[in-house]
Amino acid sequence: MYLSQLIAADAINQVLSGRNLTLALPDAQARFPQATPQQRGGGADLSYGTLRFYGEIEAYLSLLLEKPLTDHRIYTLLLVAIYQLLHDKADAFTVVNQAVHAVSQLKRPAPKAWAKGLVNGVLRNFLRQKAHLTALVSANEVACYSYPQWWINKLKLQYPQHWQQMLLAGNQHPPMTLRMNQKKTTMPDYLNQLQNQAMEGIQLGLQAVMLTKPVAVEKVPGFKEGVVSVQDYGAQLAAPLLDVQAGMRVLDACCAPGGKTGHLLEMANVNLTGLDSDEERLARVQSNLARLQLQADLLVGDAATDAWFDGKLFDRILADVPCTASGIVRRHVDIKWLRRERDVSTFVLQQRKILPSLWQRLAKGGKLLYVTCSVFHEENQGQIDQFLNSHADATQLPIESILSQQYNNMTYMNGQLIPNDFHDGFFYALLQKN
Repeated sequence: MYLSQLIAADAINQVLSGRNLTLALPDAQARFPQATPQQRGGGADLSYGTLRFYGEIEAYLSLLLEKPLTDHRIYTLLLVAIYQLLHDKADAFTVVNQAVHAVSQLKRPAPKAWAKGLVNGVLRNFLRQKAHLTALVSANEVACYSYPQWWINKLKLQYPQHWQQMLLAGNQHPPMTLRMNQKKTTMPDYLNQLQNQAMEGIQLGLQAVMLTKPVAVEKVPGFKEGVVSVQDYGAQLAAPLLDVQAGMRVLDACCAPGGKTGHLLEMANVNLTGLDSDEERLARVQSNLARLQLQADLLVGDAATDAWFDGKLFDRILADVPCTASGIVRRHVDIKWLRRERDVSTFVLQQRKILPSLWQRLAKGGKLLYVTCSVFHEENQGQIDQFLNSHADATQLPIESILSQQYNNMTYMNGQLIPNDFHDGFFYALLQKN
C-alpha cells in the first residue's frame, strides 16, 4: 500500500503546483519503477479520490497541524492517508502504518527523523478526534462540498434550485456509458451480447448503454471492432441535435478527441471536416476513426481564424468550444483545484472569437450547434444571448421537445444538462442562419 500512497502523494503535489493530473499521474508512476501494476493502479485511485474530496481533507488536516508543513511531500502524503481513513475501505491501522513507512522512503532530500513521528501522530490524532473535528468542519462549505468557495457561490446564484445536486453529482464516480453504432448492431442484440459476457447494461435513450459495473475499455464487447464507443450520455446529444443528412458538408470544430466526430459519421454519410488546433490531439481523432472504420478530412487550424478555410461553406457546424470543463469534474477531479474564477472570463473571450468566426463559414439555412462541457452561465446561454444580439441573421432553435421525446433519465433546463447519475453537465444551443 505504501507505494500507492507515495505515487498518489507525488501526483497530488504536482497538481497542487498547477499541473494537470493526466500528466502528473504517469510521471508520478514512473518515479516508482518498483511498483507493481496493482500498486500503480492503487496510486491512481488514491490520486482521484484525494482530489475529489480535497476541500474536505484539507480542512481536517489544517485543524490537525500546529503549523504549516514546508515539506509538500509529507503534506500530500497526509492528505492521501486522511482520504483513506475517511472514504476508503482499507483498515485504519494498516493505513497509518503504511503511511509512516512511506514517509521513511522519501528521498532527495530524506526527511528528518521527526517526519515518521509527525505522520503517526497526526493520523492517530485524526482517528481519536474524528467526531470533534467533523463537527468543526461541518460549517465550512468548502469542506462539506469539496469545491472552491467561488465555484459554490456561482452555482448558488445561477442554479438556486439545483446547486447542491450539481455539487454532489460532481463528487460521484462517473458512470461508464457506451454509444452503440447503429450501423453495426441493434440495442437488443448488444444488450444480449453484454449478457453473454456476464455484464449488465442499462439502456438510456436511443443509443446509450450504461454499464452497471465499469470495466477496462479493452474488455468492452465490440469496442475494438467499432460496435460501440465510450462516450458520456450527455455528450451523445450533439450528433442527433445537429440533424445531419446524407451528402451534407459538415464541420466538426475543436473536434479532438473525436467522440462526436465518429458519432456524426455513424449517423449519416456526410462529407466531414474535423478541425483542431492541436496536431497531437488530431492523431487521437484519426485513431478513433480508424477503429470505427470511418473517414474524415482532418485539419490543423484555429477555429477563430480563417487560415484553414477553403472558401466552401458548410451545411452544418459543430462548435464544441474550449471551456472551463466545469460540467465534467467527476471525470477530471483536478479541474476544481486548477481553475480560478478569472479563468471563466478568459474562456468567454476565447469563445467570443470562435463563434462569430465559425458563423461566417455556415451556409444560409444551415445549422450550428454550440456545445460546452461547462455549467457556468457566462460560457453558455450568456454567450449565446450576446451573439444573438449582434447577429440579426441568427435564430436559436428550441431543443427541449427533442430531448423530452427521445431521451430518458436526463435533467435539463434551457439547453443546460444538470449533472446527475446518468450524464455530465453539457450545454447545447442550436442556431440557424436565416
